[in-house]
Amino acid sequence: MFISPNEYLRLFLLPMLMVLIVGFAFGATQSWKPVEGRMSTRWAGDVKPESPLPEYPRPTMVRSQWKSLNGLWEFADAREGEAPPIGKALPERILVPYPVESSLSGVERHAERAWYRTNFGVPSGWRNRRILLHFGAVDWEARVWLNGRELGVHRGGYDAFTFDITEALNAKGPQELVVGVWDTMDEPGPNARGKQIREPKDIWFSAVTGIWQTVWIEPVNDVSVDSLKLTPDIDTGVLNATINARGDVAGVEAEVVALHGRREIARVKDPVSQSLTLAIPKAKLWTPENPHLYDLRVVLKKDGKVVDKVESYFGMRKISVMKDARGVLRLALNNEIRFQIGPLDQGYWPDGLYTAPTDDALKYDVEITKRLGFNMTRKHVKVEPERWYYWCDKLGLLVWQDMPNGFNFTPEWRQQFETELRRMVEGRYNHPSIVMWVVFNESWGQYEDTPRVTAMVKEWDPSRLVNNASGWNDHGVGDVVDKHIYPGPSAPPIERNRAAVLGEFGGTWASVPGHVWKQLGIRYLSRHGKETLTRRYEDLLHQTYALRDTAGLSAAVYTELTDVEVELAGLLTYDREVLKVDEARVRNANKGIPPDRRPAGMVLPTSETHPTEWRYTTESPVEGWEQPGFDDCLWKTGGGGFGIDETPGSLVKTRWDSGDIWLRRRFDWHASTSGQLVIRIHHDEDAEVWLNGTHVLSDPGFLNEYLEIPLPATAKRLLKPKDNVLTIHCRQTEGGQFVDAGLGIRK
Repeated sequence: MFISPNEYLRLFLLPMLMVLIVGFAFGATQSWKPVEGRMSTRWAGDVKPESPLPEYPRPTMVRSQWKSLNGLWEFADAREGEAPPIGKALPERILVPYPVESSLSGVERHAERAWYRTNFGVPSGWRNRRILLHFGAVDWEARVWLNGRELGVHRGGYDAFTFDITEALNAKGPQELVVGVWDTMDEPGPNARGKQIREPKDIWFSAVTGIWQTVWIEPVNDVSVDSLKLTPDIDTGVLNATINARGDVAGVEAEVVALHGRREIARVKDPVSQSLTLAIPKAKLWTPENPHLYDLRVVLKKDGKVVDKVESYFGMRKISVMKDARGVLRLALNNEIRFQIGPLDQGYWPDGLYTAPTDDALKYDVEITKRLGFNMTRKHVKVEPERWYYWCDKLGLLVWQDMPNGFNFTPEWRQQFETELRRMVEGRYNHPSIVMWVVFNESWGQYEDTPRVTAMVKEWDPSRLVNNASGWNDHGVGDVVDKHIYPGPSAPPIERNRAAVLGEFGGTWASVPGHVWKQLGIRYLSRHGKETLTRRYEDLLHQTYALRDTAGLSAAVYTELTDVEVELAGLLTYDREVLKVDEARVRNANKGIPPDRRPAGMVLPTSETHPTEWRYTTESPVEGWEQPGFDDCLWKTGGGGFGIDETPGSLVKTRWDSGDIWLRRRFDWHASTSGQLVIRIHHDEDAEVWLNGTHVLSDPGFLNEYLEIPLPATAKRLLKPKDNVLTIHCRQTEGGQFVDAGLGIRK
């Protein structure tokens, strides 16, 4: 049988080629896996090496056509002065866009200099259009080559940059992209880097090198929208919009349409690059409780023909300072005084470091912040990918945005710092959630030109508040005076022209076994239980709201949302698996609701007020020891409490200085059960409590005093007039040890 060359190609060679391509892709996927043995989050398992972080990366300016270049790239360490590896395969694989030092990258080592290399295709439907190559962020310096042609260099680890790669593209076939990165951790270095350090310790965290945000391409015409600048004005009921375009804009008209859902509410046409004004009738204002967003459509036309179209959104909101009835300056949202309370959010992840494993993970941090009753967050010396601000816009969370610091004071450093500062302001300008720019933190990298730099930021963005220096080294300029105090709280003195804010306070450390980044020395281990941490938080917030009422305090930032590496001051563990505090009580505290501290009427007293008698053993008992019918006649009898005198807050009647202890106490209950059943307990360390054989409390860590902890509502139904039994297991590993407990009713 005769087969033509074309038929042979169709029947045999093309299927074989497809098998090879699929096999190579499968093999490349199989060659990647996160570095094992490291802490990870629940979202790490959702990372797909063929399409990591696939969401559109620029939600404030959306085009319909784009292509992500995220995925497995070739990788190698580099040396200074080394020629780029054009046309040369590199020995390792890295999953872009996770930083080199992260476990999700598959590399997880520090690399001051490195090479990235990949090949990609341009969709055939994009022919005769200009192709833009976007990098969300590369830390810190990036040199880029396409098909052997150098496109340029970018310096700045937190801002996006773009190359028009049209002239460098091959006519057909794959396109070779090579990126060389450099990111020094030496001091003094030229780079703004926040809390990054080569060897993490104390409040300083892992270094982040290389590509850490999405890389992507998109097609545009010769004339296209380059950027938008959207400024709401609720006092006049308008949105001011500036459309900056690339290419020859002569004769190009911009049509801007605002929509409420599907309903058009405003439309304006004007020559491009001019400021446009859209009237927004009866505007629904953006607030944390009702974060209403309007959609925006921008169309460029030339000679009546559409040459570009982008979609965006905006929120009608205003941030300002205004005087209250006593003449004290306060923060105001939409011309209403509003106390702002939020956590310090450092934006680190145990598996991705600067890069969240998935978009759902990024969203979760905003959601849990809202669930805990905060209306604000302070993004600390890090600039996030745009999608994090998108979730703040959409879910309703005010943002104080820090400029990442450096540790250099040369004229060259100052110029670079101010360049990156301006890029931050311009790059995140359109997000209604951002209400304050924080220029310097605790004097890190701060120089004497602070008043000039603060005024410069205000000139770039007069629509937001500017904080010249959070913590100390205040220069008396900007919109707020900001101090830090640990544990606090306290308020800066009232000033005539600036509102008083508490930029950091709190910082109660507590480790949760099994959820710690690495094994730590004893100085880091603080095993406070949920009840202790919750009570401390309630007390701190109660004092904070008192300062609002008596000392003119306008806002406060609690340290911090999550643990970060060896810093264990989070409300959540670093892996986001354990909330260390009671969610409902923290939410109430954040809303200014005073904690319920009415003392319970003790029905089953502790040894504080009455002699008590318990059965106990320090040898591991048989299964069922906590049940009412268990025979404890062979156990010892002793008076509470149990422990050693050196334990803070203890009242020792029976010495217990060995390992774990198991206790049983029988009692009758003739009191009313109207009210809330509480256990009054002091324990060091972890305590597990059963009532009539049913588990009612798990309180890990240790206490320094007797506390009343509410028990579940179902616990009251376990009580009976006679023959009740309260059983406790208290663990002991090191340090102090003590346990005592009783029951009461809080009316």
